[in-house]
Amino acid sequence: MPKITLLLIVSLLAAVAGAQAQKVQLIDKQATRETKALYQNLWRLSGKHTLFGHQHATEYGHGWAGEAGRSDVKSVTGSHPAVIGVDFSGFSGSSPEAMERAKEAVRQNVVDTYNRGGITTVAWHFNNPVSEGGFYWKDSVSLPAVKYIIPGGEAHAQYKVILNGIGEWAHSIKGEDGALVPVIFRPYHEFDGDWFWWGKAHTSREDFIQLWRFTVTYLRDSLQVHNFIYAFSPDNRFNSEAEFLERYPGDDWVDMVGMDNYADVGRDQYDIETATRKLKIVSDYAVKKKKLAAFTETGLESIPNKTWWTKTLLPILKAEGMRLAYVLVWRNDIWSPTHYYAPYPGHGSVPDFMEFYHDPFSLFEKDLGAIYKRKKFLGVF
Repeated sequence: MPKITLLLIVSLLAAVAGAQAQKVQLIDKQATRETKALYQNLWRLSGKHTLFGHQHATEYGHGWAGEAGRSDVKSVTGSHPAVIGVDFSGFSGSSPEAMERAKEAVRQNVVDTYNRGGITTVAWHFNNPVSEGGFYWKDSVSLPAVKYIIPGGEAHAQYKVILNGIGEWAHSIKGEDGALVPVIFRPYHEFDGDWFWWGKAHTSREDFIQLWRFTVTYLRDSLQVHNFIYAFSPDNRFNSEAEFLERYPGDDWVDMVGMDNYADVGRDQYDIETATRKLKIVSDYAVKKKKLAAFTETGLESIPNKTWWTKTLLPILKAEGMRLAYVLVWRNDIWSPTHYYAPYPGHGSVPDFMEFYHDPFSLFEKDLGAIYKRKKFLGVF
């Protein structure tokens, strides 16, 4: 064999070995082919890009609801967001008929997104299962539900029924190719604040970790849900890796780490340096542990700063060493004239958003390609 050919083969094999060494792994060893492919492709893309996401983008927007194929982002740019946020909020706490309607509506949304080639992330504004008060903590009525629903708690069986409903739903979301649709599941978010019943003031560290581990284990191992990617996302109330990990359930129970941060990007202050530093803690941990990282929620309500997209958000995402799968801004309310986080046609930030859209760093749905298929090189995935 000619020396040049042998050297080329050795180099190629070394490249393959290096790529395999960098490969990230899901906590679910039985994850579906499409879920594994999504995870690997998000890791690959996050090396040079960040995907743009918007909560409830295709369900409703500024002044409209329920129009097939529509989103405010698409109306502005011609493309849906790469990541669409939905919610399990309607999956419990109401009549069986209402819950079934909610599950079907979310199922159809998730399947439509998959069939287009987009990605879904699921939040869970979980109505308190043992008291009134909804998902927020209300001093007059709310009970600290975590201790009731973990194993050994008096409402544990009730919690399993709720999870059974989520598991059944997870087995129902099939694309037009017949495959189960992968979703990024982000339960119990912003747990370091006190506004939700699962927040820091209302449960111990040990009970929160037990709740998280049980939830993942029951869905994955007992209910055989193999199309979930599990995301852990506190609010921005940390200043070090140790503080970020204070209620972390462990690497065996988390696929993605994230942060929600509205305060440092314009809601309370413009502090790009602080927002970047905190997000870099998240990104660095993910890289170290070979997990995905994301800016799981952010945004500026009403977007009064017309250059917020390129002068505030983009510099954070592009910071040196930052590696993020996606950034997601919050929803555009149907009725409110002020509660929206993405531009709509005619909004003053549209020119700047278009600059953000055209930047090669940001990816939208039309940019994704075969996100649910793994890339093959020399016969090796």
